[in-house]
Amino acid sequence: MLRGTNNLIGAVNFITFLASIPILGGGIWLSSRANSTECLRFLQWPIIIIGIVIMVVSLMGFVGACYRQTWLLQLYLFVMFLVIAALICFIVFAFAVTDRGHGQVVFNRGFLEYQLSDYSGWLKDRVRDPHYWSKISSCLRDAHVCSGMRRIVRDPATGFLVPESANMFYQRNLSPIESGCCKPPTSCGFTYQNETFWTASAGMVVNDIDCTRWSNDQSQLCYQCNSCKAGLLATLKHSWRKVSIINIVILIILVIVYVVGCAAYRNNKRMDNDEAYGEARMTKARPSRFQF
Repeated sequence: MLRGTNNLIGAVNFITFLASIPILGGGIWLSSRANSTECLRFLQWPIIIIGIVIMVVSLMGFVGACYRQTWLLQLYLFVMFLVIAALICFIVFAFAVTDRGHGQVVFNRGFLEYQLSDYSGWLKDRVRDPHYWSKISSCLRDAHVCSGMRRIVRDPATGFLVPESANMFYQRNLSPIESGCCKPPTSCGFTYQNETFWTASAGMVVNDIDCTRWSNDQSQLCYQCNSCKAGLLATLKHSWRKVSIINIVILIILVIVYVVGCAAYRNNKRMDNDEAYGEARMTKARPSRFQF
């Protein structure tokens, strides 16, 4: 039983150590690319840091458990406690910052419209920050989030493949990013030409600043619009809720590993005490060479 807990902790940390190698390698690969974009540079350092932390913590747990290094196992448990506490804080934070905001239903449209004014709090302030938005919008461009908007359908009258009509597009269920970043807001009243090309009527007066930010340049579109920022917030809200559920499962696993680690630490400490006690008894029982 004493050896079993150590072996279990050693096996778990050996697996996590192996998992950290491709994570760290991926971060180093991103940093080594000479033509890396702003999006890749934005992602590389968090990946490298996560890989290093997992590797170091795993080594501490593996060496401490398998080689009965009690002080190293104690340090491992302390770091694990910090990781568990940080994960709990992140779960609470994720639910707190994504509790507001939703899409708006528009008459005769299958998709929702997104407005930045519907959101509030820390996450909204970060998205509105020009420094952070320049990185985020760069990631959206690099991901070509609007490239999948085009659809070709078969004309029932002629049987030929043709671009979809405006009415067909209006009934599509667009993602928040597609609705906010790849087309102008419906309130602008622009005329549909295709999914990512819209024209304004001459003399049209609009009150939404996003209408002036829209561009038919395929590298610009509505990436600087408030509707695009709102669409990103709606996506983050949905994604963070899913991630939080996964984090809860990970938290339960980490707590179980932490409890097993505590048992291994107590076992190692008990064995160290038993060995020290045994050596003391042997020293006390050993007769002195000067005894007559």
